[in-house]
Amino acid sequence: MDKNELKAFIAKRVAKELKDGDVVNLGIGLPTMVANYIPEGMNIFLQSENGFIGLGPAPEPGKEDMRIVNAGGQPVTILPGGAFFDSATSFTIIRGGHVDITVLGALQVDEKGNLANWMIPGKMVPGMGGAMDLVTGAKKVIIAMEHTAKGAPKILKECTLPLTAAHQVDMIITEMGVMEVTEKGIVLKEINPEFSIEDVKNSTEAELIIAEDLKEMEI
Repeated sequence: MDKNELKAFIAKRVAKELKDGDVVNLGIGLPTMVANYIPEGMNIFLQSENGFIGLGPAPEPGKEDMRIVNAGGQPVTILPGGAFFDSATSFTIIRGGHVDITVLGALQVDEKGNLANWMIPGKMVPGMGGAMDLVTGAKKVIIAMEHTAKGAPKILKECTLPLTAAHQVDMIITEMGVMEVTEKGIVLKEINPEFSIEDVKNSTEAELIIAEDLKEMEI
């Protein structure tokens, strides 16, 4: 898979975790692609932290409305019944526990469910943004990311970058598999049939627990 196919593969699998009626927040980058793969007929309320609910799929080329953008500044659509509001209301939804699932990218995740996704020391960044609110306010936290960065593992025994939040990650979905963070460690629940268990282990620093009922990853 090329880079775009890989990201689409991950986004499609994340979309399978959503249930009818869920309020879902999609983080910047790869997670925003999930909006393009919501199953037909499923009623999902996508919330954007910059102040609206009811996001639809990405607009067709040439039909972008730059007044309607997500938290990453990308043009999006809004579905009938969607609503716009101020940041105070947006973060009341997030901090009040009204978001069922948040899908975020990551620089690092570790076997304790710690997340680092906002800063690399020595690089200029605008700040942590709403990620710290989302990971503590949402009922379920899914990390959607590539399994490695330039060949280096991103799923570690312990994060080395500054944390966004501690002990908050519930699930990790990469091009290699679907993993659940438990008290005993990270459990590999599904595997992409293009990879072997050894491939996944060799690309993961954390100790992986292989589920007894390990399934093939489906999208």
